[in-house]
Amino acid sequence: MPGLSENEIAVLSAATDYPRPLHARPIVILGAGGIVKDAHLPAYRKAGYSVVALMDRDEAKAAKLALDWGIGRSFGSVAETVDFAPSNAVFDIAVPASELPNILPQLPDGAAVLMQKPMGETLDEARAIRRICRDKNLIAAVNFSQRYSPNNLKMMALAKAGMLGEIHDFQVQVRVFTPWHLWSFLATAPRLEILYHSIHYFDLIRSWLGNPKSVYAKTVRDPAYAKLAATKTVAILDYGYDKRVSVATNHGHNMGPHHQESYIQIEGTEGAGRMKMGVLLGYPVGEPDAVEYAKRGSDAWVNVPISGNNFPDGFMGTMGALQAFVEGSTESLPCSFEDGFQTMALVEALYRSSAQDGVTLDRD
Repeated sequence: MPGLSENEIAVLSAATDYPRPLHARPIVILGAGGIVKDAHLPAYRKAGYSVVALMDRDEAKAAKLALDWGIGRSFGSVAETVDFAPSNAVFDIAVPASELPNILPQLPDGAAVLMQKPMGETLDEARAIRRICRDKNLIAAVNFSQRYSPNNLKMMALAKAGMLGEIHDFQVQVRVFTPWHLWSFLATAPRLEILYHSIHYFDLIRSWLGNPKSVYAKTVRDPAYAKLAATKTVAILDYGYDKRVSVATNHGHNMGPHHQESYIQIEGTEGAGRMKMGVLLGYPVGEPDAVEYAKRGSDAWVNVPISGNNFPDGFMGTMGALQAFVEGSTESLPCSFEDGFQTMALVEALYRSSAQDGVTLDRD
């Protein structure tokens, strides 16, 4: 690796790992949709976690998925599932966000809960969910898997080693063709792209840089998805005059793969890294995730080895972090519902910004 010291090469080559408990608890999953089949179940099998029950309002759907994955029990109601659940179970809730205020009150007080993002569909719903979690003393986290994707774990390792320096540029660029029809509940959702997709990026930015001072955003519809809410977004997050932070997404690029892009690039005073988010490039099969790094002043970008992809490895991280916190082997829960509420506040601010008129031109 030209121009890099032995220590820098060692950091680039070192393995990274997601958080995990010393003693895993059984998992009960509420929801049997595509994200459970494509990400949750593969992640937990890879991690060696035991899923003991699966529930869906469509009981036949839950039964089939349970059979396919060798899960012993399936149910058609939350009440039946809670009655069956072991006392130390972790409840993994993977349902449309609007269902969370109905499901959380039915869980045992003090239960460990992993909620699929988003934390409600509006900030008011997020407040209600936060209140339920507080009142029931739930040990609850939001499933922001991007934080634990192997490429982000590697980038965090580079930052910790000082190889990025002081971050001054954080860019998310997505130009892909997303098959929104795979999620039937989104057909009537009044909010779509920011709430159900880019929320991952905004949460990731918060995990790196904290809350922004303010935001500027526009999210718009795409003629390719005439019946859906907005699926294209441009956003700027204001962290002061020494940082440029932006997110630009276009999910309707149906002109083949040649100019499709899906990456997060972080630049600092010492170097830069680029994370390829491969799953979006031909979702749900996608391409492998990747990381590249360049030292400031060098024209050589090097491929950085990583092990795994956001699907499913990032989901091992969110569940592992929750379980480790519940058992007391770690002292913090980065994706806690309290932190998730802050991401929802950012999402709400983006929608408010989009609804407002911009600065008009003075034509006189």
